[in-house]
Amino acid sequence: MSPDPTPWDCSIPDADLLRRFDIAGPRYTSYPTADRFRADSDGQRHGEVLALRAFGPAAQQPMSVYVHIPFCESVCYYCACNKVVTRHHERAAAYVDALEMEMGLVRRRLGARVLVSQLHFGGGTPTFLSDRELSLLMALLHRNFRLAADAEVSIEVDPRTIDVARLRHLRTLGFNRLSFGVQDFDPDVQRAVHREQSVESVAALIGASRDLGFRSVNVDLIYGLPMQTPASFARTVEQVAALRPDRIALYGYAHLPHRFKPQRRIEASALPPAADKLRMLSGAIAGFIARGYSYIGMDHFALADDPLAVAKREGRLHRNFQGYSTQPDCDLVALGVSAISKVGASFSQNVKTLPEYYAALREGRLPVERGLMLDQDDLVRRDAIMAIMCQGRLDFDPIERSHGIVATEYFARELERLRRMAADGLVTLEPRAVQVTPMGWFFVRAVAMVFDRYLQARAGQSDMPGAPSLTSTAAAMSTDGGEAPVRFSRIL
Repeated sequence: MSPDPTPWDCSIPDADLLRRFDIAGPRYTSYPTADRFRADSDGQRHGEVLALRAFGPAAQQPMSVYVHIPFCESVCYYCACNKVVTRHHERAAAYVDALEMEMGLVRRRLGARVLVSQLHFGGGTPTFLSDRELSLLMALLHRNFRLAADAEVSIEVDPRTIDVARLRHLRTLGFNRLSFGVQDFDPDVQRAVHREQSVESVAALIGASRDLGFRSVNVDLIYGLPMQTPASFARTVEQVAALRPDRIALYGYAHLPHRFKPQRRIEASALPPAADKLRMLSGAIAGFIARGYSYIGMDHFALADDPLAVAKREGRLHRNFQGYSTQPDCDLVALGVSAISKVGASFSQNVKTLPEYYAALREGRLPVERGLMLDQDDLVRRDAIMAIMCQGRLDFDPIERSHGIVATEYFARELERLRRMAADGLVTLEPRAVQVTPMGWFFVRAVAMVFDRYLQARAGQSDMPGAPSLTSTAAAMSTDGGEAPVRFSRIL
């Protein structure tokens, strides 16, 4: 394999750059972000978009499917995802029945069993479902969609809710990728967030996953949790790296107790100060890189031979509601409460509560609450932002051909703003392109935010194109641009 020229070969950003540019902002798993969605209470537009797909060129293309399972047995205090905390597992049966009804409504509009190249179960805790319920749900998915032979089939797993026998069952059902929610291995931190699990138990599950032939294992971590210190989190980084998961997702905790009720159980005084959070982030980046991980971008790492790292090197990286992906951009059908679909130039998000979800399906309606049809400017900026986020480079020629614009005129204010970033060594401005530097990859979110029209409006700069100051943007974005502050942006 050729030498890797990307950011993991460069120096680690210093505290000053982290302080100035590691700011609150969207993760850009979509553009526009979900806070821009508008009411669409009857789901009619979503149904029309699905039906139109059946007669257009996209009908021959594979799609992705996301299934949201909202149930959790216990609450994690940091959590900001859409969940239902219950120990009554019998509630899952009614939910699977409802998912079957939603699949039927979607299939009726698509008109055929569409080929699926990527299937993901998220939550909540998808393994809240029993083995029998997971089997039934997979059978329903096969009945309504055609799963490609080489499809990525992934599921999020709480290590406290699973054992080797259940891993074996998941593998039998066709799952080939796992994502373990670890967050931190320090016992004091675990007690503070009500999520206790040992290094040994997670190590055993990862080892069993290898033996069972799972193609990829991801571990999620969060920095900025109560009781964390730079020293304690450095130990967690070392312990996780020693387990050699294929991928690592590292997220910053945002304390928003006014919005997320479980976070009210966290004492603000127990949270690490901002300076310590910066030390945790820079230490984690340095620690994972030193232990052989490639920095993919923003909050993701992968082993150098992982397909995600290979795609990054070869310029084939993509981004969707599950984060960075090797899968080409394609339509996404999302099932379950709060799940977000993307079909063509349209986003649609389901209702967020079980009573609303069940009521819509009983009435024979797609359970959509809100959505957005992208306008021409949205499409231009989506292409620009995804080019920055995925390739680290915005070439003007293809975006001009696709959208009939003169990029230097259309993005005049953005280019002015980027000149300041260029002075800090984050981007290079070429005559016909914007190139993110190796150091800039650590702040790729901040670079992409320059092209976000809606952030400009929030900062009082409605005469776009332009870009707000990073300081004013961070202040305006109390909820991470409509995306969840620590993860779970696809479910909100």
